[in-house]
Amino acid sequence: MHKPELLKLTNKVGIISTARKISKQEIQPAIDRLQRWGLEPILGKHLFAEHHQFAGTTDQRVADLQEMLDNPEIKAVFCARGGYGTVQLIDKIDFSGFRQHPKWVIGYSDVTVLHSHINRYCEVETLHATMPINFPKTARDDNALESLYNALFYGDNEYRIKHHPFNKKGVAQGQLVGGNLSILNSLLGSPSDVNTIGKILFIEDLDEYLYHIDRMMMNMKRNGKFDHIRALLVGGMSDMNDNEIPFGKTAEEIIIDVLGDVTFPILFNVPAGHIDDNRTLNIGGNTMVEVNDRMDSRIIQE
Repeated sequence: MHKPELLKLTNKVGIISTARKISKQEIQPAIDRLQRWGLEPILGKHLFAEHHQFAGTTDQRVADLQEMLDNPEIKAVFCARGGYGTVQLIDKIDFSGFRQHPKWVIGYSDVTVLHSHINRYCEVETLHATMPINFPKTARDDNALESLYNALFYGDNEYRIKHHPFNKKGVAQGQLVGGNLSILNSLLGSPSDVNTIGKILFIEDLDEYLYHIDRMMMNMKRNGKFDHIRALLVGGMSDMNDNEIPFGKTAEEIIIDVLGDVTFPILFNVPAGHIDDNRTLNIGGNTMVEVNDRMDSRIIQE
């Protein structure tokens, strides 16, 4: 995997939206924060465009992403928010210049499309991390922002993860892949399908019906996505929904039941996803996972 250069003071960084529309007011805290970090935020030409629920038409969003990927002065590309829409762009983007001159692509949720596609076809590391829509209005960096800063300027992070009773003990090392479970399912069989062979897989999700979680886990299993992984990391399974007749299991219970008697380590409570404490994970980065069954576990990325 190719690791983009770490950021330096005065570097220019782009802000675009590949999915849902956004306003200047919503991202002003992020602009202010990036400037305090010593960076120069450059806004996409169509960032505040509107087309139904999207941040402009498909062509406008393609143009913004392509410009940021190709512009040699831009050293990182922040996706302003998620929602839906990134998949509409992915087959229209020319990644040839990006492959030759990699830069950080940052976001989560719907941005999983970019993480998976870039990982598979460009072999460039990306950052699953908090987005400008989520930057706090206060001047103080929270844990999510600190981890993003560390990844961009120093290139590493280490997390201690509180114990979860469903953890499966073990140690694994390898390249991290994954992201939002719903997006990973939507990419199955496509050119952007995640390659999990020999990898550490991370999943998270938000606002899904519990039976949908079961359906997606079964689909991933039947497609062989768990057959050759080295470990599974489970992030936030947030704000799950249920039917009038309860499904009968939590999202975490569904995951552990679908996987059955696997031998690879499984780590729950990973602080990443649609949660306030959304720590940065380097997709494609070398990752060490140490899962304990009675005490804190560790994730180390370098």
